[in-house]
Amino acid sequence: MKINQWTLGLAAVGVVSLASAVNAEEAKMNALQTALSSTTISGYVDTSVEWTLGNKNTPIAIQDNIPFRSGKSDGFNLNVVKLSIEKPMDESEWASGYKVDLLFGPDAVAYNTSANSGTTADFGIKQAYVALRTPVGNGIDWKLGTFDTVIGYETFEAGNNPNFTRSWGYAVEPTQHTGILGTYRINDNIAIAAGIANTLSSGINDRSGNNPNVNPSSETWHKTAMASIAITAPKDSGFLAGSTLYAGMVVGINNGTSALGNGGNDQGNYYIGATLNTPVTGLKAGVAFDYVNDLGGITQDIWVAGVYASYQATEKLSLHVRGEYAEAENITPGESGKLFGVTGTAQYDLWKNVISRIELRYDEVQAASGFNVLPDSGVSLYANFIYKF
Repeated sequence: MKINQWTLGLAAVGVVSLASAVNAEEAKMNALQTALSSTTISGYVDTSVEWTLGNKNTPIAIQDNIPFRSGKSDGFNLNVVKLSIEKPMDESEWASGYKVDLLFGPDAVAYNTSANSGTTADFGIKQAYVALRTPVGNGIDWKLGTFDTVIGYETFEAGNNPNFTRSWGYAVEPTQHTGILGTYRINDNIAIAAGIANTLSSGINDRSGNNPNVNPSSETWHKTAMASIAITAPKDSGFLAGSTLYAGMVVGINNGTSALGNGGNDQGNYYIGATLNTPVTGLKAGVAFDYVNDLGGITQDIWVAGVYASYQATEKLSLHVRGEYAEAENITPGESGKLFGVTGTAQYDLWKNVISRIELRYDEVQAASGFNVLPDSGVSLYANFIYKF
């Protein structure tokens, strides 16, 4: 047992007893060990090999607009390393905890440490929040800090999605907010959430450009509002038992370069999606619908519809298909864009703790504007390996 020199000095002159000092130090160590014993460390390393099989001569290739795929064609890639440190809340009425998600690598650029830093370094803080519970009704769980958005079928973590590459629906959704979010579980089948954040766009501690404390010429002070509901089919619902229906919205200022190209304006993101069990053993289906509307007085909007199917063929082999159709209206005045995409993925869990899969993806833009890319089609082939720890 190591005792600090100040405590030893006090014991030497009889101000404190050495036994009490030892007991105090042991109590501190026990408290520290108790705290650390409930802290978890996890994460993953995400790598890929990618080939572009379609047209590579378009000035803005469609493959470079797929989230996190720009500049990665025809080569080997480290995508991202994630490290999560978390102390989950226990079941007590006044429970508390925290979570920190750290990102390292090229994909971390989407989560710059500070919105005002201007950095493009390969490091980002995806989430960092204090978790609290208040004993109101069944208990309200709070997140205060920086946290993931409340909408979307897919997540940043590629290994948690049925396909490796992200959808076009993901491309038009917000990702990260700094604010407060409360979640309340009404019963075993229904949960709701609502929160307030600084902005709709990502950026830790970012502020709305319409905040008079940031922009003295502004006459208004804006925050972003969000809400969601999740409904799970009860156990007595037959083959649909465990299926989920999810809906949510995020409305606020997008300070970044948004899907509508209207950074700094009010934007509304609306989402509804479902994951459905089927009568066929091992087969699940999913649907997702995103609608993005410019609320700044200009009639601009984007909608994306996606369908998913996943089949667990064997204990180790699973097959996944995603189809998408999207339209963008008046992103360039008087013009619209249409986009179609289909993705097929085969995953085989050969190594322990490793996700290994191959994926073939086809995308086509059928109009001259609306998706930051000229009329184009592209075929891409991917191999993805993710080690989770």
